[in-house]
Amino acid sequence: MSWFNSVKNPKIKNTKKQNDTIPTGIWKKCVSCQEVLQTNKLEENNNVCPLCDYHYRLSAEERLNLLVDKGTFKEVGLSLATTNPLEFVDKQSYKERLEKSIAKTGKNDGTMCGIGEVNGKRVAFAIMDFSFMGGSMGVVTGEKIAMAMDLGLKEKIPVVVVSCSGGARMQEGILSLMQMAKTSASRARLKENSIPYISLLTDPTTGGCAASFSMLGDINIAEPNALIGFAGPRVIEQSIRQTLPEGFQRSEFLLEHGFIDRIIHRKNLKQELSFFVNMFGK
Repeated sequence: MSWFNSVKNPKIKNTKKQNDTIPTGIWKKCVSCQEVLQTNKLEENNNVCPLCDYHYRLSAEERLNLLVDKGTFKEVGLSLATTNPLEFVDKQSYKERLEKSIAKTGKNDGTMCGIGEVNGKRVAFAIMDFSFMGGSMGVVTGEKIAMAMDLGLKEKIPVVVVSCSGGARMQEGILSLMQMAKTSASRARLKENSIPYISLLTDPTTGGCAASFSMLGDINIAEPNALIGFAGPRVIEQSIRQTLPEGFQRSEFLLEHGFIDRIIHRKNLKQELSFFVNMFGK
């Protein structure tokens, strides 16, 4: 009976380590290939998976460090912040959402702009950050993108806009949609005055951004496998009642069909950007 009882009520050994000395955050599983990576190695590789080449999203600061010469960037418009004009409320008030995003990121909004140097050449930049409310385009983002373009016009230097956005910010309604016209008008002034405009499309570039300034560059370049498009696949399929090809909103498909000009790996972005700046430069 003793044997029977031991089988009926087996002693299960606790295989969990009691003293786990591995710090949290030291490992990260790749969302694409599922391989476990060392976080510091991933960061050293510009947040690109060394095994499958998956490009993780970068913050505005990380993007700035990647593209701009160290110590040369001078930011403008730091104090700009939305006034919550519509006092929008859904499951949560817009004011509360803003407060959470500001506390999370330490920024007033999700876009930074200013002037920096790329291999010694002055360039006006606007860089979007997906971590602030999905990089959504509100009044402040529209103002900063237009501001970067106006700086380029004033200083007679190339303009680079790095897009990373889920589209217009619904909490600002029609005021958000008006930024499409505003930024497009600023871009038109650059064209009239022969000021180069380079648009860098990253994952994701969708909605009102894709329908305006993001696709209006003299050169439209993209990172590998970036999601680029106006509406989601399901919305499009329901509208046109057709099945769409797999990956039709990825940068490789768009390059093949002439929608963008070039796909550039992240490790080569600064070098390629410098090439275009010099090519267009006077």
